[in-house]
Amino acid sequence: MNEARFRGGKVSTAFTRSRRTAALIATGAAGLLALTACAGGGGAASGSSFSFLVNQENTTIPEVLKTLSTDQCKAENDAQALQVETVPQTQLDQKLQLLAGQNALPTQYAAGNAPALTKELAKGGQVLDLEKTLTDLGVIDQIEPAAISTIEQLYGGFNVLPYQYNIEGIWYNKKLLADNGIDVPSTWSELTADAAKLEGAGVQPFSASGEQGWPITRLISGYIFRDLGPDALQKVADGQAKLTDPEYVAAAQAVADLGTAGYFGQGVGSIDYDTAFNTFLTGKSAFFYMGSWALANFADDAANQIGSENIGFMPFPNVQGGAGDSSQTPANVGLPMALSAKAYNDNTGSWLTCIAKNYGAQSLSEANTISGFKVNGDVKADELTTLVQDRIASTKESVLWFEALFNAKATETSQKNAAQLVTGAISPQDFMSLVQADLG
Repeated sequence: MNEARFRGGKVSTAFTRSRRTAALIATGAAGLLALTACAGGGGAASGSSFSFLVNQENTTIPEVLKTLSTDQCKAENDAQALQVETVPQTQLDQKLQLLAGQNALPTQYAAGNAPALTKELAKGGQVLDLEKTLTDLGVIDQIEPAAISTIEQLYGGFNVLPYQYNIEGIWYNKKLLADNGIDVPSTWSELTADAAKLEGAGVQPFSASGEQGWPITRLISGYIFRDLGPDALQKVADGQAKLTDPEYVAAAQAVADLGTAGYFGQGVGSIDYDTAFNTFLTGKSAFFYMGSWALANFADDAANQIGSENIGFMPFPNVQGGAGDSSQTPANVGLPMALSAKAYNDNTGSWLTCIAKNYGAQSLSEANTISGFKVNGDVKADELTTLVQDRIASTKESVLWFEALFNAKATETSQKNAAQLVTGAISPQDFMSLVQADLG
């Protein structure tokens, strides 16, 4: 994979889509999955057509599938024609429940606005078991193991296709680190020591949006996973642990300490998403926690004043003595789609095989979008995109994010109070107590 192809009109389209996607993806369980489910259904299942029901806000996946239907998957489309139908996002869950009650879910449909609906449909025999099906078709190896790991954690099984896949970590300014004699940190203690050195040199260590909240809570979960292990937040969801337990509060304390030291700069609580990006891309901060959807922003020459060649990516650092490690990558499935178990037939299997083999490359070349499918063939991509793809390919186990398993109320409380945590307005103990109270 060589030179960048993110130029001209494609950049602005990808940049706009990235901002819209990221703003929703990163908001947490309810918000992310409202975006991730960017699709809906409406229409009876039909064995004679590859019916795909998607919400009107989501244009990327239908367009890529339409391209495949006229090229790599033409034979499959001739046997079972792709038919795309849209429904407003707000009507998604109700429509899916109605169609499921009629045993009329389309061949492929959005996963719903939260994992709970897909889990419910799966229990009712409405969702195709993709692990078994793709194994039987001989193409299970065309899905990145990291994507499968993320899906299983969210949905309780491999029940959706990863048409978009995002990993998360810390982007850094290579030049700022080099100018200050700093090597890329691999541990939390090294990261905080480097932040102190940068602060002393007049460089803002971290850029983050306190207004959004989630860029701060992502640091808390990152610390929790590295310190307590990849199942730490699942234990909270299962009632085996509480966020108010001392070892969980310690993670909030570690992040609060960054704020106490002034490492997020002035007025972090009022910093919005775009401003946080701008701070990093104009060379005013050294570290920036963000997902791989940032690639579109990095490819925008007008916004990126430091140059892509000066941007590096590091996994969330290890915590000394912790049960987790940096090979466990924070990730989310941006646009999950399920298939109907009742509408599945041999022609659908042929379509699924073709998608598994070709979607990854087509999505990257046509829409500048990284998916959870492997990229086959020679597709040009810039260095940062290749770096992300390599990281995905090398990841065998993924972890989620702070609010991934929270209910909507706890998610809102978490993100609303994140800025107050790092400004010292509330204590780490109080922050975790507020969120835990909403978890029940």
